[in-house]
Amino acid sequence: MGDSVFYVGKGKNGRALTHLRTGEKKAIAKMIRKIRASGAEPRIEILAHELGTANAALKLEAAAIDLLGLGNLANAVRGHGTKYGRMALQEVVAHYTRRRANIREPAILIRINKLYRYGMTPTDLYDATRSAWRVGDRREDAKYAFSVFEGVVREVYRVTHWLPAGSTFNSRFDGRGLREPDRREFVGTIAEDDVRRRYINRYVGHLFTQGAQNPIAYVNLACRPTSACSRRRAERAAADPQRWPRSLL
Repeated sequence: MGDSVFYVGKGKNGRALTHLRTGEKKAIAKMIRKIRASGAEPRIEILAHELGTANAALKLEAAAIDLLGLGNLANAVRGHGTKYGRMALQEVVAHYTRRRANIREPAILIRINKLYRYGMTPTDLYDATRSAWRVGDRREDAKYAFSVFEGVVREVYRVTHWLPAGSTFNSRFDGRGLREPDRREFVGTIAEDDVRRRYINRYVGHLFTQGAQNPIAYVNLACRPTSACSRRRAERAAADPQRWPRSLL
């Protein structure tokens, strides 16, 4: 263990001391017990102070976690200021310029804001994107799946097939899969080079319903005639034909 950092957090007053109470079951409490069992005592260091605002502290926390690597820490998540954290230069440019993508193909967009982190391996990014989601019948007609973080396309996959969640090996779940009957996962390959060049680092945030929590958006995908999507649209039109004329369905 030595002098290695095992946790990064932000707080005020006596927050830095709270984790020293080892009755908790969190990963940090387990690490502290392990250190004490070796005859040592964890050392608390202040990285910065007088930051002025909680938002500034969150950004600093996220940057420190990114620099040290989440896999080397007892932190459960990357940090609450992740969209301002460590990124490659081209990703920072994409974040601020927001050059909108003009998607031509039938595609499903999958927002992975809670799972994305800087330096993800291609396998980690693929597994975070492909499983496991509540998706409608339109998924079957999607040619491509877009991995999206903070509204920007990070990778594009050509979808081969959709399966019930947990049907295939996934590195996120130690290979065991997440078996939930109402969720699905896809298998596929990296998209063709010309497709990736056209969309990676382009902005697609405007294609998600603003303010909605749903991480899924469909592009160039019509509802299938017998799908739940078509039934919901028909019900809306019947209930309010002025607002939902058939031309909009």
